[in-house]
Amino acid sequence: MKATVLHRGQLRVEEVPDPVPGPGQVLVEVAHCGICGSDLHARHHGDATAELARAVGYDDFLRSEQHVVLGHEFSGRVLGYGPRTRRTWKEGQPLVALPILQVDGAPQLTGLAAPAPGGYAERVLVQEAFALPVPDDVPLDVAALTEPMAVALHAVRRGGVGRTDTAVVIGCGPIGLAVIAMLKASGRRTVVASDLSPRRRELALACGADVVVDPGVESPWEQPAATRGSIALPDLLTLGLSTTDRLRRVPLLPWWEVFKVANRLGATPGGPVVFECVGVPGIIDQIVMSAPARSRVVVVGVCMEADSFQPAMAINKELDLRFAFGYDPGEFAETLRLIADGRVDPRLLITGGVGLAGVDAAFAALGDPETHAKILVDPTLGGDEVVPA
Repeated sequence: MKATVLHRGQLRVEEVPDPVPGPGQVLVEVAHCGICGSDLHARHHGDATAELARAVGYDDFLRSEQHVVLGHEFSGRVLGYGPRTRRTWKEGQPLVALPILQVDGAPQLTGLAAPAPGGYAERVLVQEAFALPVPDDVPLDVAALTEPMAVALHAVRRGGVGRTDTAVVIGCGPIGLAVIAMLKASGRRTVVASDLSPRRRELALACGADVVVDPGVESPWEQPAATRGSIALPDLLTLGLSTTDRLRRVPLLPWWEVFKVANRLGATPGGPVVFECVGVPGIIDQIVMSAPARSRVVVVGVCMEADSFQPAMAINKELDLRFAFGYDPGEFAETLRLIADGRVDPRLLITGGVGLAGVDAAFAALGDPETHAKILVDPTLGGDEVVPA
């Protein structure tokens, strides 16, 4: 079969062996496969990422000297089954699947490891246990974005965003747009989005952002919506003093218990939940320096370089700093349901399509935020140019 293969930073269409489904696996004809920021990173930073993966116990992340078929955001149709499968679906059934494949008893990251070739190909293997049927009314190009939308759903949950909390999304690339969409699909009231790109600010509004800011002109922290409910440190100290003084005047009322209850109920002042979706050095420090006290910061953007921030400032503001990675199978399934129910619409992110021969051009096109957000690979398309959606 034909596949787009990454080797030493180069992407070329090659003839590769047809995948043969092993135990518990399903052979799928690829319909669409999204190009992810992780793929862009892997092209030039695969070796560095492999070392990080090894440090946390995964030894098979792709390396530059290997020949690897990328692609982990895919949809397709059932072609056949391997041994020890339930053969749950008929041939031709549309599917999506978590990009994890059991190979020789070990889990492998589909499209990010040589033992598990990905979806920049005519066919791909998936684990039957991790596959889900696509509802009839969900187009396969939209279904292919179940995976990145699941990443966004997980990030929103990592943030613990209450329905009345303000969310601030820094960076409106594909993952930032997905976070905005998931915040609104989850019923969050106010979302402030910030990006330098006019096109991405336009897409942020389409995805549901309530306030959109050009950080080159104004800070998102100048927006009243971004600071609603927050309080400056001196004012927080004054509030604590005045509240304690009033409570101590009430006979028989253990004033310290009132503070315990208020903390337990979340009735104390706090900042917004901030989603860092840029992934370049310096952004975390900018947020630490600028965000209101008691903000919760969720890092979703993948920064491949060393970075730093000022812990003393984070301490003085009592910021929470969290990191989000991936999703669990339940979140993946829930994301597909949200798409099927129309509560979230990933088609807003799709800006182009390309055949296998055009993947290299698509990678280059994604460097221009004014042109593209999400490009889908369609193995049936000819030519080597990106076709606008």
